[in-house]
This record gives sequence, C-alpha cells and structure tokens, in this order.
Amino acid sequence: MEKTILGRLEWTLTVATPYVFLVYFIKASILDQEMENMVYFLAKLGMMHYATIMYCPSMVTASAVYAARCALNKSPVWSNTLELHTGFSEPQLMDCTKLLVSFHSMAVESKLKVVYRKYLNLERQAVALLPPAKTLLDAIAVRTTV
Repeated sequence: MEKTILGRLEWTLTVATPYVFLVYFIKASILDQEMENMVYFLAKLGMMHYATIMYCPSMVTASAVYAARCALNKSPVWSNTLELHTGFSEPQLMDCTKLLVSFHSMAVESKLKVVYRKYLNLERQAVALLPPAKTLLDAIAVRTTV
C-alpha cells in the first residue's frame, strides 16, 4: 500500500520544516510587519540551535509566534484561533518558548550572529534590538536559580 501511495505521489516527498508552518501561523496571528519580523527572527534563532531538535517544527514555529506576541505585548498572548490553527495550547508551548526566549536574550553574545545581524536591519524593524519577553525571561531565571 505504501508503494502504491508513493507511486501516486511520484515519490515527491518533502520534510516538514518550521518554514512550512511560518506563513500559516503568521496569518492566524493577524499581525503587523514588526510582529511578522519578530516571529521570523525567533524561528530562525531556533533553527540555528541544536537544542530545538527535540521539538517538532510546528511547535518551534508556534512557540516563535507565542514568544513574539509576549515580547511585543500583544493581547491576548494566545487565543482560541491560534490554538485551533497551531494545534497547541499555551501550556504545551512553554518549554520550547522559553528556549527561544533564552536564545533571543543571548543573541548579542552568541557565536552564531548571522540571524541577529540580519534582524538588526531597519527593513526588518530592527527586531533583534527589542528586549526578549520579560515575563518568560523571569520564569527562566527562577527555574535556573532553584
């Protein structure tokens, strides 16, 4: 049966990456250009770090949307619409989101500066210069000191 299905598909398969989900999740978030750039910035930071390999690409992308909404003080941070389109509830995103926020907070000191430099550009609203989501950073700090 698998061979029949693959034959019908003419063996044309793709691997799901965060990019597959970015456009779809961004549209569900109803956002402005600054928000879109922040989501791309966080998602790309996530793709550059090995630690995110444990999360599926859709979760990394949904977490980037969540972290961006927190960083830009969007309200509500997570809605029923976003949950419906992403398939993730707010609690499910917390670990991956905190990881992305930690990458954002360390981006200026990181050895991998390509993404950081790219999002310093005014064409991308210089979102790399914006502070990371403070509420999530505080949660990370509490967890590491305990």
